[in-house]
Amino acid sequence: MELTQYISVVWNYLMHEAWIVQVLIILLLALFMNWLQKRAMTRLLVRVRKTRIPWDTALFEAVGKPLTALIWLIGITLAADIVKHELDAAIFEIVNPIREVGVIAVIAWFLVRFVNRAEIHYLKSREDAGAPIDRTTADAVAKLVRIVIFVIAFLILLQTLGFSVAGVLAFGGVGGIVVGFAARDLLANFFGGLMIYLDRPFEVGDWIRSPDKEIEGTVENIGWRLTRIRTFDKRPLYVPNSVFATIAVENPQRMTNRRIYETIGIRYEDAGKMAAITHDVKQMLREHPEIDTKQTMIVNFVKFAPSSLDFFVYTFTRTTQWIRFHEIKEDVMLKILEIIERHGAESAFPTSTIHIAPGQAGMPEG
Repeated sequence: MELTQYISVVWNYLMHEAWIVQVLIILLLALFMNWLQKRAMTRLLVRVRKTRIPWDTALFEAVGKPLTALIWLIGITLAADIVKHELDAAIFEIVNPIREVGVIAVIAWFLVRFVNRAEIHYLKSREDAGAPIDRTTADAVAKLVRIVIFVIAFLILLQTLGFSVAGVLAFGGVGGIVVGFAARDLLANFFGGLMIYLDRPFEVGDWIRSPDKEIEGTVENIGWRLTRIRTFDKRPLYVPNSVFATIAVENPQRMTNRRIYETIGIRYEDAGKMAAITHDVKQMLREHPEIDTKQTMIVNFVKFAPSSLDFFVYTFTRTTQWIRFHEIKEDVMLKILEIIERHGAESAFPTSTIHIAPGQAGMPEG
């Protein structure tokens, strides 16, 4: 068969079966619309990313994939409607429910994507502007909004499929009691997470520890059931949120100062120099640029130890950074040693002295 004859046969068939042409036109139109929206979104994203407003960037980043899904959903279901009208097959009765459920799912998907990207861009804009960042609150609000979106979308889907929402809610009230007893630990963790978000004893990025449990590290994530803590040896520690309702939690991240509390001993032979040494140490601390003189400062002789005369130093640094604190503490301790040596004294160490009574020095012969 020649090419012209083949084309003629195909053309005559398509003219006789016009619904096939309609289906092809709809699918080609969906393909074109999808290409067009992708091109438009690419150009719009380039422009909105140049602005400092986080919401428009989040909106256009979130809408791309859901819009593609919506175009193809409508296109395919419209084509299926044409096939249904022509073939009258029972399987095509599900086209309308699929379209309605699909549209609701796509809208919910878009809203969740928008919330996710809005959270990311909001935190980034605050960081770029040098403004304070409250990651914990932003995370809590985003999670709460996502839950609301899922619940509303689920109820709308039930209503669309012909279920009574009022009946579902009534059943949920009775079933909630049963579920509450069966999953009380899960609910305890959920409300524990809620209390963390409300009371805010710690936030993401804080270093926390508990004197009641072997919990210490940096908070990486606060979920609705678990809080992930990265210990200092880099192991992840997953703590159920309900635990935080029953233990004490220290948050060193929020301390205002760090304390230097050390006891130093000098020899008993240097007892006459103790007053001058403690005076000079206190003066050194008052003049030290990294010591907070507004906080409590104590330098006093406190103890007659077995091998030393002890005085203690009690003061606070301005910094709360762990590494910087130890650098300052080292500098303070070295300066104390210099003061002791400058006064001709020495730091004490454990010693034993043996006293031999007169007349007992010699050893008996034989």
